Amino acid sequence: MSVTITSFGYLHAPPPAAHLTVDLRNHFRDPHVSPALRYLTAEDQEVRETVLRTPGIVPLLDALAGAVRAYQAGPTPGPVTVAVGCAGGRHRAPTVASELGYRLAEHAGPPVTVHHRDLPKPVVTR
Repeated sequence: MSVTITSFGYLHAPPPAAHLTVDLRNHFRDPHVSPALRYLTAEDQEVRETVLRTPGIVPLLDALAGAVRAYQAGPTPGPVTVAVGCAGGRHRAPTVASELGYRLAEHAGPPVTVHHRDLPKPVVTR
């Protein structure tokens, strides 16, 4: 009943296969638009704080954690995969993926693995 969470950027490649795929592109402000944040990543505290303060992100995280738990409670237990995407995969998606992983792991549940597919890639020119 492990959980694997992968963050990714739609501008780099198609989403990975997953039970749940979350698209953050259209509903949540992109830190990329801020010149001060553009070249930072989710590894930087300022980016994480900006994303987590975005209206709607905390309720989304609550809902995602609940959805993962619902999959785990189903009659056929097994691993659950979650894909979290944004435009470039450097700000919103890895922040949400990491926070979701933290929330799921903090209750000593099944093992949680978080992978950031596109975090190390260069900023996409848009």
